[in-house]
Amino acid sequence: MASNGKVITCRAAVAYGPGQPLVVEQVQVDPPQKMEVRIKILFTSICHTDLSAWKGESEAQRAYPRILGHEASGVVESVGEGVIDMKEGDQVVPIFNGECGDCIYCKSSKKTNLCGKFRVNPFKSVMNSDGKVRFRNKDGIPIYHFLNTSTFSDYTVVDSACLVKIDPHAPLDKMTLLSCGVSTGLGAAWNTADVQTGETVAVFGLGAVGLAVVEGARTRGASKIIGVDINPEKRIKGKRFRKNHKCEAIGITDFINPKEIDVPVHEKIREMTEGGVHYSFECAGNMEVLREAFLCTHDGWGMAIVLGIHPTPTLLSLHPMELFDGRRIVASVFGDFKGKSQLPLFAKQCMAGVVKLDEFITHRLPFEKINEAFQLLLDGKSLRCLLHL
Repeated sequence: MASNGKVITCRAAVAYGPGQPLVVEQVQVDPPQKMEVRIKILFTSICHTDLSAWKGESEAQRAYPRILGHEASGVVESVGEGVIDMKEGDQVVPIFNGECGDCIYCKSSKKTNLCGKFRVNPFKSVMNSDGKVRFRNKDGIPIYHFLNTSTFSDYTVVDSACLVKIDPHAPLDKMTLLSCGVSTGLGAAWNTADVQTGETVAVFGLGAVGLAVVEGARTRGASKIIGVDINPEKRIKGKRFRKNHKCEAIGITDFINPKEIDVPVHEKIREMTEGGVHYSFECAGNMEVLREAFLCTHDGWGMAIVLGIHPTPTLLSLHPMELFDGRRIVASVFGDFKGKSQLPLFAKQCMAGVVKLDEFITHRLPFEKINEAFQLLLDGKSLRCLLHL
């Protein structure tokens, strides 16, 4: 391409301060350095992590100016020195939790999906190779990176470890969801919990990640999938994942609104499931909800999986002796998927219809209306609003 090795001037949505409307303006994007890739973003979407960062809810998210965004899909524009697994024109999905393939973490097989160099790090705001940024605004002011990706831009530069090459025939709009939300939720059901046919599940928080857990449990044949949310509209969204009225595990089978019952949620769930569910998934980022998720699992074998982001310094109220009842509590990063190794196969499974992605895209808007997309998520009206660039 004529732009290879040159600075590209393009649009980006820049965050200049917490809670301030994003400014869609011209920025300069440097060419990729060693082991980096510059990509043309075609689709990007917004998740609650972007929303939390935009609000500046933790110290890690207060680097400004900054280009947010971490769910996207696009094509390779150019590659830096040493990149051999991708070339210009390849369809790709950026991932916030990278995989270098060489460190002791990446070589750990099934022990972890973290990477020693490129794991998710909210404090990181520059590139790995030289500790510098690849973005500047029209005044030459450096613009910081976000979660290894910064996808709210026509073009972005990422480390090759944070980019996955996918099937050239894959529908890129839907593949955007694999960058975070769907992979995180569904992977937690498939990989972290390894839900089996006939087992029971409770999902706390029915946003995109929560409903991805529901979809993962559905595909594994869970006998009961209990959705928990204080928004009554989420009952309808959860039921959309049901095909028919047969007694098979399609979507949520039961819904609980904590505001509509007069007992703690965990007591209600234990009553519904003969002592508790096999697995619970906390997708709300709320400490009280997390405790309910832990207590609603069955003693002896129950497992609570943490997916929600908890930006506050508040600690979990948990007595060590409660763990002697056999319940466990773990966290799942990116659904325990190893991004570069396992996402290409997952993308093909989605293309084959194993996983239903259409239901997650509730809105579509042009990129310049990104602030409207943020408001839709803030108001709880969207799961994923897909922005096309």
